[in-house]
Amino acid sequence: MKNYIIQNSPFVVPTNDGKSIKEHFGLTTDGNSNISIAHMKAPAGWKEPFQTPEFDEFTFIIKGRKQFIIEGETIVLEAGQSIKINKNTRVQYSNPFTEPCEYIAICTPAFSMDLVNREAE
Repeated sequence: MKNYIIQNSPFVVPTNDGKSIKEHFGLTTDGNSNISIAHMKAPAGWKEPFQTPEFDEFTFIIKGRKQFIIEGETIVLEAGQSIKINKNTRVQYSNPFTEPCEYIAICTPAFSMDLVNREAE
């Protein structure tokens, strides 16, 4: 038995907002409830409603820019920058820019829609 897993077939999360989400490890791929690691691409003009997740989220920007509104403060990250947002923090994620944004998101515990707590738009 090997002591590692190579992920060649991430789970493609269905979306209807143009965002690409490929979970490499987490609940949908290997049943791990402790962590999820996803490769994401957000198109220009994309945004999600405000939410208060019950998990810590780490984001590393690969290409483009991504905007975060965290507890009323607007923060823009560019390629090469990263951020950790603590669980139970009100946040809105968006890409109001003209170019797509590519990034890695890591959630602990693993991402689950039951833990997102999105606000109505």
